[in-house]
Amino acid sequence: MNRNVLSRRVLAGVALAALALTGCGSDTDGDTAGSGEALSGEVKVDGSSTVAPLSEAAASFYGEEAGQPGVNVSVGTSGTGGGFEKFCKGETDISDASRPIKDEEKAACEAAGIQYKELIVANDALTVVVNKENTWADCLTVDQLKKIWEPNSKVASWNQVDPSFPNEPLELFGAGTDSGTFDYFTDEINGEEGASRTDYTASENDNVTVQGVAGTKGGLGYFGFTYFEENADKLKALKVDGGEGCVEPSLETAQSNAYKPLSRPLFIYVSDSGAKKPQVADFVTFYIESIDDIVKEAKFVPLTEEQKSTLKSEFDALKASI
Repeated sequence: MNRNVLSRRVLAGVALAALALTGCGSDTDGDTAGSGEALSGEVKVDGSSTVAPLSEAAASFYGEEAGQPGVNVSVGTSGTGGGFEKFCKGETDISDASRPIKDEEKAACEAAGIQYKELIVANDALTVVVNKENTWADCLTVDQLKKIWEPNSKVASWNQVDPSFPNEPLELFGAGTDSGTFDYFTDEINGEEGASRTDYTASENDNVTVQGVAGTKGGLGYFGFTYFEENADKLKALKVDGGEGCVEPSLETAQSNAYKPLSRPLFIYVSDSGAKKPQVADFVTFYIESIDDIVKEAKFVPLTEEQKSTLKSEFDALKASI
């Protein structure tokens, strides 16, 4: 990475950290980020397993490039819902999310006095995957996916999805109920968030779905595009017909929203109290200023120019709030 770019990023982090100290009324003797001193402490991130690779890449780059060895960034994967539960209790500084925060989660944060900023940091294409030995299915319609996944569905064989498919047992794997991926998929496919058949292997860990589908000839599952890219040698991605023909999940179709209805934005939520900690402020600054490199490293769909403009505005608002 260009060292002048890195220098600007670190200086931006120092500036935001200085703002943070001013915002929380700290009375220091000069041992602050604003004076150029080394930072130390924890940065606690938790939430979506889909967004985790993005925050992990940010943490890795930060550790390698920001010159702050005393700062420890931890990234957990409790799922979007589980992450918000911790976030709204004040247990984390940053919450990874693959969907927007819900009204009841907003209420929990408000009740606990947790204020925050929502930042869109990447895009994703929620990907429907099958076993490599599946030679019969290349594209499924939204109606077919609903037939498979709707509450109380009794579809148990591929020929029940389409008579031209073989009489191969259908085994399902997917996101657990704490996952933003589960919320998004059920809303877009079944028409109601949380509405889903329950007789499938559910997990907040997407690797469970990878292993399950890869090990089952008639397996089918869904998760974020990143996990498919990482496991493309083990799995096959299906095209999805959202009413305008079959479209393959890809960087281009997700960014253009041609991959309907399963393309989506991805978020981080930064608490105002977290951002007042110098080490968190420094990390968030690095995260946002380095977002193009981080998205590329984590193999997510980049932000559009309009999204980048919004991110800058929201980031400026975060700095102003502290």
